Amino acid sequence: MKRIMLAVAIFAGIEACGSCRALGQNASAPLTRTVERSADDSDQQMVLMRKHIESMRKQLIAANLTLTDTEATKFWPVYDQYSADLSKITDAQAALMKEYGDAYESLTDEQADSLVCRWLDTDIAALQFRRKYLPLFRKVLGGRKTARFFQVEHRINMMIDLQLAAQLPLVQNQDLSPSSFTPEVE
Repeated sequence: MKRIMLAVAIFAGIEACGSCRALGQNASAPLTRTVERSADDSDQQMVLMRKHIESMRKQLIAANLTLTDTEATKFWPVYDQYSADLSKITDAQAALMKEYGDAYESLTDEQADSLVCRWLDTDIAALQFRRKYLPLFRKVLGGRKTARFFQVEHRINMMIDLQLAAQLPLVQNQDLSPSSFTPEVE
């Protein structure tokens, strides 16, 4: 448990989506050329960040999941396949964040609705994916260690999700003019 708490501090130190500012928060990019360069830098930063997070994730799992040599020999190949397969879903989530960032200032109701539906679809896909892998992990680890693995994995995912959520701006109301506010008088 202490190792997970230490990881919270480590993850909190990571700007889990430094490029997310370029995905909507930094609305005052002065030149198109600068924005293009910034988008390339953002993509590179995202790739590096994801590699770093995956490395930290493996370290945290190893630190919190005591495995025998036999278990480790069986577990890590299953985990590596799990991680590679899961990246397809996380790629879709990253694409949604990028799409949101690109449309942030001019987001229509239809775009917002589409983004929310697809975001929920990726959440459902991730849950179904984890359920699919449950028996595979149970086969190599048994019930208790599989439960611990999924607990650790869930906590790591919550930390990452919290960091990402903190970086993404909320959808703006379309009419924020002073005339649209009607103060209540009691």
